[in-house]
Amino acid sequence: MKTRITELLNIEYPVIQGGMAWVAEHNLAGAVSKAGGLGIIAGANAPAEVIREEIRMTREITDKPFGVNVMLLSPYAEEVAHLVAEEKIPVVTTGAGSPEKYVSLWNEANVKFIPVVASVALARRMERCGACAVVAEGCESGGHIGSTTTMALVPQVADAVEVPVIAAGGIADGRGVAAAFMLGASAVQIGTRFIVADESIVHDNYKDKVIKAKDIDSEVTGLSHGHPVRQLRNKMTREYLKLEKSGSTFEELEHLTLGALRKAVIEGNVDDGTLMAGQIAGLVKKKQSCEEIIKEIMGEAVELLGSREF
Repeated sequence: MKTRITELLNIEYPVIQGGMAWVAEHNLAGAVSKAGGLGIIAGANAPAEVIREEIRMTREITDKPFGVNVMLLSPYAEEVAHLVAEEKIPVVTTGAGSPEKYVSLWNEANVKFIPVVASVALARRMERCGACAVVAEGCESGGHIGSTTTMALVPQVADAVEVPVIAAGGIADGRGVAAAFMLGASAVQIGTRFIVADESIVHDNYKDKVIKAKDIDSEVTGLSHGHPVRQLRNKMTREYLKLEKSGSTFEELEHLTLGALRKAVIEGNVDDGTLMAGQIAGLVKKKQSCEEIIKEIMGEAVELLGSREF
């Protein structure tokens, strides 16, 4: 399927893999890009030299385009931003802040800059500062979220900007892709379904929790201090929400989640770890390779959309 995004990024399918901390490393990013989508390495809170090695290993897996996500709240954000330019990564996505001070650096290195946005105002601002596309991410997504649903956000962003829009949040099959395209998107960003990919390093305990999840099994923590996170409910989320209700401080809540994502992803501790996943987890029923996931999703989407251009 050719869209404005496949043409812009020189990829076969309009599917971008989300830049999920601890999850989106070279194995997953390389496999998604090799399968024709756009794999993303998550910068998260890692220093530049760690990301440099991830880039090297991704290039051993595929010669197709891939990207790096720069988490702008990271203490290493500036050095990773410079690394992206130095390594001439085809695409950089950003979240958790404004990347404006790095845009000229990336432009000089011919790096395409695609920010994740949760509002129309931010989408317009990012377009003005040189974004070549935007990811409009609804609150159905896993991890850190905004407050507007994908269904409401995507068409408003599509109407507000001239650059292509990538829809994210609550998309895991061809129906979701088709719906996103009808709302004005030219591609989708998918996270939760790739958690259970064969190439994903996520512990099987975590993958099994996603596969067994029902529609009501995600909940949001962190609303009390303005940093909401969507994840699957477990012992840790119950304790967190109890502390929030009792008026615990931000520091007390942060202590509870210290290292919790690593516990889930690497150690398979599904009781005390953070099981980030979107509301669409209830639709994810099996483990597959990245190639199988992408081809299945796009096969369904093409059948629904026909030969329309996006």
